Amino acid sequence: MALPTAYLASAKNTDAILEAIKRAQAPKRFTQKFLEGLGFSSVADRLYINVLKALGFLNERGEPTHRYYEFLDESQSRRVLAEGIREAYADLFQINARAQDMSTPDLKNKMRTLSQGQLSDAVLTKMATTFKALAKNADFGPPSKSLVPTRDQGADKEEAVVREAAVRQDGGQVQLGGLVYSIQIHLPESRDPAVYDALFRSLKEHLLK
Repeated sequence: MALPTAYLASAKNTDAILEAIKRAQAPKRFTQKFLEGLGFSSVADRLYINVLKALGFLNERGEPTHRYYEFLDESQSRRVLAEGIREAYADLFQINARAQDMSTPDLKNKMRTLSQGQLSDAVLTKMATTFKALAKNADFGPPSKSLVPTRDQGADKEEAVVREAAVRQDGGQVQLGGLVYSIQIHLPESRDPAVYDALFRSLKEHLLK
């Protein structure tokens, strides 16, 4: 189960603590004493140390990681936090790629399923609240470009065939021998331009005369 076992009893100081971390010089070890030095001395605030470990900001010894240092750069801190959240809650993002937009009740239900019903409702509420508080301070950006269809050479050549087939047409349909045909061409997937060149030559020779 890729859900962090660390969660906050109270998430009200999340915004302030994250801002304080960015303003302060990185410590050799992120301890309770360091957190108190930032102005957060309550028992509930101590739980942020384990949350930072879950996000990959601290190692098990409490030492800042490369991600922690990247977070200190305010121009990329929100993106870095989003990376940590995606990694820590990987199973949740597999269920919903936009998990950060889910409501707290929906988050609880998904977390209950992922934990196989082993967590109490009170714990699930705190876990969902922790997630929402963190996600509010993160920038998950637009959907990955890899998920957006892009025009490749094959798509361009398919369009060229359609345009060529429409040279002798009426209302977008090819006329052959007094009959009207609607032609759809499905190209094979290939990155080799020679494959498409051979196909287009054959089409031109046998179909588009």
